[in-house]
Amino acid sequence: MGDSLSAGYNLAADEGWVSLLGQRLAGRTPAWRVVNASISGETTAGGAARIDSELATHRPHVVVIELGANDGLRGLPMEQARANLRRMIEAAQAAGARVLLVGMEMPPNYGPEYTAQFRGMFRELAEANGIPLLPFLLEPIARERDAFQADNLHPVAAVQPRLLEHVWPALEPLLAGP
Repeated sequence: MGDSLSAGYNLAADEGWVSLLGQRLAGRTPAWRVVNASISGETTAGGAARIDSELATHRPHVVVIELGANDGLRGLPMEQARANLRRMIEAAQAAGARVLLVGMEMPPNYGPEYTAQFRGMFRELAEANGIPLLPFLLEPIARERDAFQADNLHPVAAVQPRLLEHVWPALEPLLAGP
């Protein structure tokens, strides 16, 4: 469950990090299937509205939640984003899925207080729900201008393998077992 960063905005279907994850798992554990339920432009409200139907349709063992960036960029109320993410986490856990929360950072021009609160929201949710957190999806590429498309928001195809390698250590332990 994610936004354009996981949906592979402006990339070929097989180039995004989630697609690369599916390719990796197909080679290692063919019984596993990756469903990319990410939508470009998605907010936490959209994810919270869709989570129950996605869980019922796909019955996942693991759910990766990468949402919140669009809430932050649009200045939507942080308490609402927190409540939406909490709802998604709790719904996935109630369905028996393991959950990985993938956080995002806001640009510094949003001010130190807002950026700290935004970062803290992900940490607090992970701790309160006993789930792992990858604090910042774009961490390995954030300071590399050529890692991004012309909009300076969405990563190019060439760096998608690096994003997968960044996510993998947090995700792999959740894939153990049934």
